[in-house]
Amino acid sequence: MAEIPYRYERDAAIDDVVVEFGSLDDGAETETVVSVAGRLMLRRVQGKIAFGTLQDSTGRIQLFARSASVPDYDAFCALSLGDWIGVRGVVMKTRRGELSVSVDEWVLLGPTHRSFPDKWHGITDVDTRYRQRYVDLWVNQDARRVFVLRSKMLLLIRRFLDDRGFMEVETPTLHHIPGGALAKPFETHHNALDMDLFLRVAPELYLKRLTVAGFEKVFEIARVFRNEGLSTRHNPEFTMLELYEAYADYGDIMELVEQLVEFLAVELLGSTVIEIGGRSLDFATPWRRATMDELIATHIGEVIDLDTPIDELRALAERVHVDVKASYGPGKLILEIYEATVEPKLWDPTFVTDYPTEVSPLSRDHRERPGYTERFEAIVAGRELCNAFSELTDPVEQRRRFEHQAGLRDAGDEEAMVVDEDYLRALEYGMPPTGGLGIGIDRLVMLLAGAESIRDVVLFPTLRPEQ
Repeated sequence: MAEIPYRYERDAAIDDVVVEFGSLDDGAETETVVSVAGRLMLRRVQGKIAFGTLQDSTGRIQLFARSASVPDYDAFCALSLGDWIGVRGVVMKTRRGELSVSVDEWVLLGPTHRSFPDKWHGITDVDTRYRQRYVDLWVNQDARRVFVLRSKMLLLIRRFLDDRGFMEVETPTLHHIPGGALAKPFETHHNALDMDLFLRVAPELYLKRLTVAGFEKVFEIARVFRNEGLSTRHNPEFTMLELYEAYADYGDIMELVEQLVEFLAVELLGSTVIEIGGRSLDFATPWRRATMDELIATHIGEVIDLDTPIDELRALAERVHVDVKASYGPGKLILEIYEATVEPKLWDPTFVTDYPTEVSPLSRDHRERPGYTERFEAIVAGRELCNAFSELTDPVEQRRRFEHQAGLRDAGDEEAMVVDEDYLRALEYGMPPTGGLGIGIDRLVMLLAGAESIRDVVLFPTLRPEQ
């Protein structure tokens, strides 16, 4: 085997060639010579003529090789599917209308040492697709489409927020204490400092410290970690967009969310209307707004609220198959009933508002409804897309709620929060009225790409080790 070169000078991406010369007449040959490179995905040999399909990160093009003009024709015909090669030749179109590069020179850039699936077979085993994503992305064009969409979406989110005066920041991934969300953290140990640390479950409390510091509009696209089960919608590490806007409330954040998602749909898909599982879904603004109590009454035909006797709430929860725990108060029971009966049935984009204070330890009290907070979640196609609220800014009330959470944690609730003294100290310096938001980036990609599992939108999802 010839020595593999250290680099290859290509002068064209395949998609650029396709765009520039796609309208050539059948049988036409140009005077343009290009150097292209990529993987050999298909090959067929017909005596003194061989055809191949070369794919780079932008697209595919046919290779047209004649034995009379191709150096080492037999070796070219013996290439393995999946081999990386560089090709130099004239751009042409065959008599059958296939845009091609006539192979005048070629070089092997990287041999494959494993059998590479061709386009007719691909990878049908789902577990193999996720474990060997480096193969899946070559043979599965839909998988490539999803991750290109994801990359573009992140760029568009940054542009959308930058246009509105938001500043992107970075906050710690290692936390002294877990906080910012009701979730079980991963724990690690710092040897030099001889102390335990936690991978963040949310960047929320650090971002709000920045609001106290005078940054009026901040956001972070953060990798977060939660020690929870795996499902089609849950991966232990995932990506979240969190943002905070001073002088805003949860109504302002609702408008921002619906405008952002509408913008992304139009920019990425060309329309606010998409189809999921044969059903149409429209992201056009404005989205529906409804309180949790209203939705429960509509879907199950029973009116319940915080004044409903707790025995009645427990009985109803058990009827809808909620695993009721002794620690559940009225607010937690209402939330569990809603999640069991209503949330999976909400198809069109809906802002579900007015969550009980009991289940909203960082949200500001509702200005009109005692016992409730100014919090909402956006539900689309039965999936939670985001969580947001008017932020609690009172350090005395925040301490009371932290201490309540700490009590739940002491009683065995591994997802409950602890008292964050430094965050309370920050609030004591004064925090303006603020609206905050957390959007699951992976779930947003799932919606826009039409993916059924979070593993389809995470390049390397968490899996058990191979046996």
